[in-house]
Amino acid sequence: MYDIVIIGGGIVGLSTALQLKQAYPHKRMVVLEKEQGPARHQSGHNSGVIHAGVYYAPGSLKARFCLEGNRATRAFCERHDVAYKRCGKLLVATSAEEVARLRTLGQRIAANGLENTWLAPGELAEREPHIRGEAGIFVPASGIVDYAAVARAMAAEFARLGGEIRYGAAVVGLEERSAEVVATTSAGSFSARYLVSCAGLYADRIIRLLGKNPGFTVCPFRGEYFALAERKSEIVSHLIYPVPDPAMPFLGVHLTPMIDGRITVGPNAVLALSREGYRRRDVSPRDTGEMLTHPGVLKMLARHVKPGLFELKNSLYKRGYLARVQAYCPSLELEDLTPYPAGVRAQAVADDGRLMGDFVFVNTARTVNVGNAPSPAATSALPIGAHIVEQLKARLDG
Repeated sequence: MYDIVIIGGGIVGLSTALQLKQAYPHKRMVVLEKEQGPARHQSGHNSGVIHAGVYYAPGSLKARFCLEGNRATRAFCERHDVAYKRCGKLLVATSAEEVARLRTLGQRIAANGLENTWLAPGELAEREPHIRGEAGIFVPASGIVDYAAVARAMAAEFARLGGEIRYGAAVVGLEERSAEVVATTSAGSFSARYLVSCAGLYADRIIRLLGKNPGFTVCPFRGEYFALAERKSEIVSHLIYPVPDPAMPFLGVHLTPMIDGRITVGPNAVLALSREGYRRRDVSPRDTGEMLTHPGVLKMLARHVKPGLFELKNSLYKRGYLARVQAYCPSLELEDLTPYPAGVRAQAVADDGRLMGDFVFVNTARTVNVGNAPSPAATSALPIGAHIVEQLKARLDG
């Protein structure tokens, strides 16, 4: 019998496990992960940005956790010798309409307590000679890191403190009893007094295994990237982001210097036909059937027909993808875009068709479940873990 079972070996699950072990060193804990190693999905397939908290509604969990997570991630990296860089983010407006939206976004940036600098066109060009725009905002707190490396460091520290990690243990059944929770996996059964799930792409299914209706379903959105050719690997030194279009549910295609020296271009956001649909040809009949028969997903798709078709067109048409970047970096050419692995983002869609924006937790008597943790979940992993520890504290101390 364990004291706590944690489902999910991504960065959120491992952050939670580590902080639980640090708070309760004598309690027996195990992480159950269906893959053969940590961070095999969202945590290992992303842009690697340490977000500052630019976009999120003041007072939301996202805004608070991202601001805390930015500092906590950098501190963790310094303690565990994980490479990171605080390179700053430039938001670039390329039209009068975007300048107006950027001013509004600047108010939110200030409300979230972030240092920022407004840049006129000449100041923008002085900072980044290859970037063109009508105005910009520079946010110095943003950075870059390899989140898979962060997750591996968390796993190593959790194990060093006496925690167990079982890889190849896909959860297929859950039973919540009066005094325990039993997780049935492909590697056997595990009983514990309490259970935490950080299942990412499978968050809703884990909650349903507990006999609870989460009120949402997880939709996988594939984020497709390119890497710039090596000859263009020094074209920018900051993270370069467009001004978000309010008609689009995601942030747009950006230029990201990576910690390994490459620069990526992306991502877009295309509905995937598999929860692990990293390639266009990846199709899961079960995943597709669940999505296309879910009333909330159908409502969401109906509301976002135009953005969805726009993203699909640019997924299939490389020149269209390039045009989105050329709007602020005109010197890039088609041959500068080279292949790079895609990622898949877990996005909770409510039963009424809303794209759920904030972090969501669904709890039962003996479980705490992370239901929705989209970007900036990697940046926010340490505060999310701390939040879960607080939710369990009264039960564990009782």
